[in-house]
Amino acid sequence: MPMEKTFNAAEAEARLYKMWEEAGAFKAGANASRDETFCIMLPPPNVTGHLHVGHAFNHTLMDILTRWKRMQGFDTLWQPGLDHAGIATQLMVEKDLAATGQPKRVEMGREAFLKKVWDWKGDKGGVIEQQARRLGDSMDWSRSAFTMSGAESAPASEPAGNFHDAVIRVFVDMYNKGLIYRGKRLVNWDPHFETAISDLEVENIEVDGHMWHFKYPLAGGETYEYVEKDEDGNVTLRETRDYISIATTRPETMLGDGAVAVHKDDPRYAPIVGKLCEIPVGPKEHRRLIPIITDPYPDPTFGSGAVKITGAHDFNDYEVAKRGNIPMYALMDTRGQMRADGRPYAQEAAVAQAIANGTQDFDEAMIAAMNLVPDEYRGLDRFEARARGGRCNGRGIGGDGIRPGLRAHPGLRAGASTRGRNRGPGSSPGRARVHPLGRSQKDHAAFRRPLARGDRTDADRSMVRGHRQNRRPRAGRGETGPHQDHPRERRKGLLPLAGEYRALVHLPPALVGAPDTGVVWAGCR
Repeated sequence: MPMEKTFNAAEAEARLYKMWEEAGAFKAGANASRDETFCIMLPPPNVTGHLHVGHAFNHTLMDILTRWKRMQGFDTLWQPGLDHAGIATQLMVEKDLAATGQPKRVEMGREAFLKKVWDWKGDKGGVIEQQARRLGDSMDWSRSAFTMSGAESAPASEPAGNFHDAVIRVFVDMYNKGLIYRGKRLVNWDPHFETAISDLEVENIEVDGHMWHFKYPLAGGETYEYVEKDEDGNVTLRETRDYISIATTRPETMLGDGAVAVHKDDPRYAPIVGKLCEIPVGPKEHRRLIPIITDPYPDPTFGSGAVKITGAHDFNDYEVAKRGNIPMYALMDTRGQMRADGRPYAQEAAVAQAIANGTQDFDEAMIAAMNLVPDEYRGLDRFEARARGGRCNGRGIGGDGIRPGLRAHPGLRAGASTRGRNRGPGSSPGRARVHPLGRSQKDHAAFRRPLARGDRTDADRSMVRGHRQNRRPRAGRGETGPHQDHPRERRKGLLPLAGEYRALVHLPPALVGAPDTGVVWAGCR
């Protein structure tokens, strides 16, 4: 046949790769002429994933090594596979259901939804494996594994291998050895689909916000001398105060405050550290007192230097609450509505006050069951509750955004390796855009903050109010503190609740009882 004038790389590469794969050139044992073996386990990408430059880089290195050992006559295996990516897959399937007008996940039930998930995986999942073929990866595709293979709900078309039970076995074993635990943690939460969203699916967008400023009165009318100094140590303000000042964009979460934090080296508040102050919202007769504590988190040079700590609705506050053993009161449910469960507000507030006074012991389960939403706001959509109480007139819980709530999830203890937990929010095409329920910092490695949903008034249905820790507010905003949300941050798409997250652990085959394909990546939800 005549030679083409121009080289068609797409046609040639596809044709040659198909020939190699059909000939079994990449199967384990191909070209083996010696007893030595060489195996690489591909860290399995998400079944929902697409190839990016990072994959191209590490796949190139693995392919070079595999081909080199194969040419040397080693019994060579490059083991491919896919991670079930439960959170991301669920989101994709629920988007499909919504787009096609089908019943929601909660309406169709667990079994029917699982079938939809498997159907999606068969039709649209695993695109990244086809992309890896286009790269020329010399993996043994006949051994491609999936972390949910072997599950009871898996269709007969799934490849052989019970990795589902292997994952369960590993995590039960790790739990029994004390390597993992079940606890509460903040996550990015979508109140529409009622599912957690991976940090990798979060995109931050800036928007204008509104600031609320509050004075938290000291208990019993106590006063102290408040002194501010300039950089040279000259006194610029000296006055007697009976309060500590706070600024925030989400006052509806103030009912869940567990403490007010100041920096330990801030001399302005030294006289009142350890004292109690009153949360200035909610029914007057049942307003709670919370302690003033010290922590490294507040920035004394920014705003008032005082931060209200709402551990169940903010990622930074969560870290402070853990360090200070501060109770984390969740105010919203999985639908983003004010909680309607629990005992009457008066009883719950009395117990919370006893905890703050140090006369009542508490544990995680007890705090999770408590509902500190006033009776008249229970069951309301968060936006309606905000509108009703926006004046903060003594009984209101008004605000300008929402925050995450605590949810049970597994965690990893020290010593277990993890993957994909501390990466900052991405902006790749196709990722879900989420509402962070809380504030964020420029340095995402230090702390991760929640995503917040904003007003749905007018045409704006997905505004998010956020905060950058070290950015000055615009002029004319008045006194501000590090707990405030800066008016130029927006995250769109989800609402972080404290809840479920995934951790991926690299485990040896001996622990899992896996075949001779190297190690197993166990997915934890």
